[in-house]
Amino acid sequence: MFLSLAYRVTRRVLGSLAVLFRREERRELLDRMLIWNQAHLLHALLEFETHYNLHRPHRSLDQDAPLQPAPEPITSRADIVDLKVRRRDRLGGILHEYENAA
Repeated sequence: MFLSLAYRVTRRVLGSLAVLFRREERRELLDRMLIWNQAHLLHALLEFETHYNLHRPHRSLDQDAPLQPAPEPITSRADIVDLKVRRRDRLGGILHEYENAA
């Protein structure tokens, strides 16, 4: 069966991205917690996926999260001095999310 070159390349690239995501998922999440049952596993994977797409910085995106717009940079020296950062733990402290406290 003949497959177009674009289809084969796209499939290969998407397959490699899936492998990278699974490797990150295992290293950052599954190697650090004890899974009790299928419901617990599904909950942990959903939390990790949300964290990965909405909060975790990605080097290829210039330290931005994939599904959120980049925040405005803080340029005022007074704002930097008075900056308050809030940390939120997810999955019992395995994942950490940071945000500016208003």
